[in-house]
Amino acid sequence: NVINMKYSSCVYLVKDEQWLFLKRNKKKNDVNHNKYIGVGGKLEENETMEQCACREVFEETGLHVHTLEHYGTIRFHYPHFEDEICEIYLSYDFSGTIHSCNEGELVWIPQDQIFTLDLWEGDILFLKKMLRKEHFDFDLTYDASDRLIQCVENTV
Repeated sequence: NVINMKYSSCVYLVKDEQWLFLKRNKKKNDVNHNKYIGVGGKLEENETMEQCACREVFEETGLHVHTLEHYGTIRFHYPHFEDEICEIYLSYDFSGTIHSCNEGELVWIPQDQIFTLDLWEGDILFLKKMLRKEHFDFDLTYDASDRLIQCVENTV
C-alpha cells in the first residue's frame, strides 16, 4: 500500500577513503538507536528525492552536496514501523564546514573499518555492493527484534 509508505534518502559522503556516518545516539525512541547509518531523512512534499538528499545532508551536517551518485533503492518492511522506500546515494563532491547534529554523532570512518561498526544487517549487504561500485535494489524484511529475516535482491 503506497499510501502508508515512507519515502526517504540516505547519503554517504566520502573523502580521502573515509565515509561519513551518523551514530544515532541522541534521540529517544529512535529506530536506529546506537546504529551507524548514512545521513538522510524523509522526503517532504513538492521535493525531488535528490533535493531531499541534499537538504537532509545540509540540515544534519552543514555540508553542501554538489553532485550525487544514485546507487540503489531499498524497500524496508517492518512489523512495527511503516514500510519505507529509501534511495541510497554516494557523494564525493561537497563543501562547507561540518557542524554537530542533533540526531547523533557524525564520525568519519576509514573505508577498511566500516564493517567493524554496529550496522543494520541489511546495510552491510548494500554497503558491500557500494564498495564494489555495484548498484542494487533490495527488499529487506525485519522482524520485531530488528533481525533481518528476508532479503530479496531485485535485478537492477
